[in-house]
Amino acid sequence: MVMSPEPERHIDPVCGMTVQPESASGSWEYKGKIYYFCSTACLARFKENPERFLSAGAETLPMSEQAPKPELTRTTSTVIGISGMSCAGCAVTIEKALSRLPGVKIAQVNFATEEAVVEYDPEITPPEELKKAIVSAGYDVREKSADETTLLAAELKKAKTRMLVAWLLVVPAMVLMVLHLAHLLHLPMKLMTAIEFLLGAAVLFIPGWQVLKTAFGSLRNRSATMDVLIALGTIAALLSSLLVLAGVEVENLGRVAGMLMAIYLTGRYLEARAKGRAAGALRQLLSLGARTARILVDGGETEVPVNRLKPGDIMLIRPGEKIPTDGIIIEGTTEIDESMATGEPLPVVKNPGDEVIGATINTTGFIRVAVRRVGQDTFLAQVIRLVEEAQLKKIPVQALADRITARFVPAILLLALITGIIWFAFAPAFQPFLRRAHTLFPWVNPELSRLSLALFAAVAVLVIACPCALGLATPTALVVATGMAARRGIIFRSGAALQRLKDVRALCLDKTGTLTLGKPQVQEIIPLPGVEPAEVLKTAAALEQGSEHPLARAVLQRAEKQNLKPPAAENITALPGLGITGKVGGRPAWAGRLALLRKHGVDTTGLETLARSHEGKPGTMLFVALDSRPLGMLILADELKPEAPAMIAGLKALGIVPVMLTGDSRQTAEAIARQAGIEQVHAELLPQDKLELLGRLREKYRTIAMLGDGINDAPALRAADVGIALGTGTEIAIAASDVTLIRSDLTAVLAAVRLSRATFSKIKQNLFWALFYNLLAIPLAMLGLLHPVIAEIAMALSSINVVTNSLRLRRTPL
Repeated sequence: MVMSPEPERHIDPVCGMTVQPESASGSWEYKGKIYYFCSTACLARFKENPERFLSAGAETLPMSEQAPKPELTRTTSTVIGISGMSCAGCAVTIEKALSRLPGVKIAQVNFATEEAVVEYDPEITPPEELKKAIVSAGYDVREKSADETTLLAAELKKAKTRMLVAWLLVVPAMVLMVLHLAHLLHLPMKLMTAIEFLLGAAVLFIPGWQVLKTAFGSLRNRSATMDVLIALGTIAALLSSLLVLAGVEVENLGRVAGMLMAIYLTGRYLEARAKGRAAGALRQLLSLGARTARILVDGGETEVPVNRLKPGDIMLIRPGEKIPTDGIIIEGTTEIDESMATGEPLPVVKNPGDEVIGATINTTGFIRVAVRRVGQDTFLAQVIRLVEEAQLKKIPVQALADRITARFVPAILLLALITGIIWFAFAPAFQPFLRRAHTLFPWVNPELSRLSLALFAAVAVLVIACPCALGLATPTALVVATGMAARRGIIFRSGAALQRLKDVRALCLDKTGTLTLGKPQVQEIIPLPGVEPAEVLKTAAALEQGSEHPLARAVLQRAEKQNLKPPAAENITALPGLGITGKVGGRPAWAGRLALLRKHGVDTTGLETLARSHEGKPGTMLFVALDSRPLGMLILADELKPEAPAMIAGLKALGIVPVMLTGDSRQTAEAIARQAGIEQVHAELLPQDKLELLGRLREKYRTIAMLGDGINDAPALRAADVGIALGTGTEIAIAASDVTLIRSDLTAVLAAVRLSRATFSKIKQNLFWALFYNLLAIPLAMLGLLHPVIAEIAMALSSINVVTNSLRLRRTPL
């Protein structure tokens, strides 16, 4: 039996909608293939720049054109949410536990975001083993969820409950103590001690159980964390009550044990609240998306959850409603509030064929939108993913804090032991010192027994040491900064890029599409004698088909405007910095700079005369030749972006030298530079010339940045210390860049630099405070001058101070 071939499935390459040839609104042949479109808007959009849509992914191509999927590598990466961490030492403990698993290549844990990123081989170590390793280290796994806000609120509620229960148990012990000291309550001393012991034990083993559990897990993994210090300090204080009951001459610190744990849990709760506020910008993005969408099904309107949308669905969106997911308008005109996505303060007019971003707000008109991206491919998901990746990656300045933290807790344990031994052995020798200190520190009691003094000082050393402040100094500032940047339309791909940006002393800028609008137009078509203008335009348009360069689009738009159908071209080769070559009608053709034509033996005498007659005028000259015969030239002009002069002036005010790098002619480059206020201009550069020039500029300025469009400037962006790419609406994941500006607004560069400098100013302040606090507090505790309760309060305040100082970044004017 002969099977009839399955009919070819056609997909609109713009919106992804399935299209039948007989019902399509239009079709267009490109590179020997026919594409069908659901609407004339999609057809017009495709004609404007076919490669943009064909390179978006195989899912938008006809099935017959889809490339086979590449084989997956064995190594994969995953992000795991963690709860129960108390300091940067906890992060080190979890990293050690994960790194011991055989299939794990890299394990990095971020204390501030409470997440681990693990690269591992799933065939050697299943994902369940990663979670088991975290749990066995004494921590809990928090499942990643779309509703992160709800999860974090639940965790904060648990922390608050632990804190309140702790104080409910501590307050009765404090009341009993006050009544006893005031002789208002007469209880036998042993009974009083027993009650204090029981209440203290209740605090440690009920609300404080998570702390003890984590501490035991850390010790089991041969790591030391803040929880270990608190556990040892509170247990030592609690055991003093048992020693008193056993008749040993020692101060009863049982009542202090519960208070220490209650203060610690209060500090943890306040710190968690502050950290939650630090990550608020990102969580706000997470909560922006719509929950449901109305789509067209069999001519009727149906409401479905957003997670059930698929490319090609037609969404119906009324004024005032959120746009459920990324798509393209196929019917209707409206204004969209994109402030949440791009930082654009004013609504943007959108017409059929324009892209819209999920979670933005339709303000005025009714529109029909074809779904283009869903799930993790949407603009919002990309932003969140890039920001999360930047927050998870550790930056160079964090290395110092990590090295100190890794050795900090073991050193404190040793110091506490040494302190206890010295006080126990030489307490009588310290009596005169303590009597003098009593006048300044009234809680110091020089008449205590040597065991009491030793226990008093050792516990104070244990509970006052604070690696948390060191561990939080850098990541909390980064979390605040990257979240602020995302709300402003600035995406940092790593914290290292944010760190390098503060040191930039020269910013190199491309001209076309960066300083200018990137929408050049053909101003003049100047043929040589005996040549028709249409022949010049058709030959150039034939060669430029398929190119993504703005000049190519301008040539094709002019040809379409004049109803000229470019002839077929073959063997097309783009020569960056020179132009383009190929065959038109079987004959060799060239379009580009004079150097390109000369290189291929074309007599350029007449073209040189034309060029001289137009010297000093703004515009780019595109010279055209066919079959070794010069035809003429096109003059294309582009407009300077209105915010460019203000941006250049802002750079100079920040001490950054603007430098223009362009492959365009010198007269065109200098004309644009004069309008923008740029003194340093390097024109007529080939791509390799740009790279060499970047090297020379680096020698002069040490740290340089490159601002470009991410497509034509990819090599230069990668070569610069910081590559800054201008995004194009929804296309933000530009691999060559370190920083992406979602909007093509040049002033965002100034905001990024200011934010970078402010962030690292805060990080320096945080590190100074954390180091200063520990260097001052620990010696005081070792000298027996700090009561353990005061020590614990100071420790909690030091961490909270670091987080709240990072939160002050939000006041930075950008």
